Amino acid sequence: MTLPEGNPEMNAREVTGPDEVTWNPEAADGPIASPSFGEVTRQQAKEIIARYPQSRSALLPMLHLVQSVENHVSQDGIRFCAEMLEITTAEVSAVATFYTMYKRNPCGEHLVSVCTNTLCAAMGGDAIYARLQERLGTEGRPLGHEETVGEPGSPGSITLEHAECLAACDLAPVIQVNYEYFDNQSVESAEELVDALRRGEKPHPTRGAPLTDLRTVELELAGFHPDLAAVAEGPSIAVETVRGAVLADERGWAAPARPAEHPALPPLPEKK
Repeated sequence: MTLPEGNPEMNAREVTGPDEVTWNPEAADGPIASPSFGEVTRQQAKEIIARYPQSRSALLPMLHLVQSVENHVSQDGIRFCAEMLEITTAEVSAVATFYTMYKRNPCGEHLVSVCTNTLCAAMGGDAIYARLQERLGTEGRPLGHEETVGEPGSPGSITLEHAECLAACDLAPVIQVNYEYFDNQSVESAEELVDALRRGEKPHPTRGAPLTDLRTVELELAGFHPDLAAVAEGPSIAVETVRGAVLADERGWAAPARPAEHPALPPLPEKK
């Protein structure tokens, strides 16, 4: 066998790549965001961004601002956030789909969240959620998670969801309406609550601000409070929550004083 002389590169066929293509995308004039976001919303977005040293840190309140306008986070809303923050739509979508407070479908005037985590479920949360599904659904079809009864956004419309822990285990079972608390609920009281919402009434929460609507709350979560005094006037604590502190005060109980020196830690086991 006769071997070719020289190195392999000398005997290889010349390989050429495709011709280089230069892309010149034609960008449309004006903003890429939906006309749903007018000048007022753009000014509010700029105010939000100005609060942060890095503009991308404003994404969470920006998404709440979007929901205050559209009652959910639409693709137009994602593009609006990306444009204002100069990040990609993929980065916005990653955040919007991670947190459950950002809804991808239009919501009702009110968002009713029923805690079905362990303690609330054991205290009746599962039964409450099941009854509200039947109450708000149609015959033979209970209302599903994050589904809406009524035209989204219209007076009396409700979006129902089951929620993870709402941080009120001492008041279980708990319901939130637009993130305001209704404590110590029962199946019957929960039914009365949603019936009142459907009639256009706004029952006063057990704690917190007077009830408004989801869009107003979303604007507040974005950092804009049309009536801050009214938001702050409601009670913020419950008797059950502070009962331990009150009992300790009545009986003169106090936590042990912090030692002057940290106690010695046990030796670590030898690595084998």
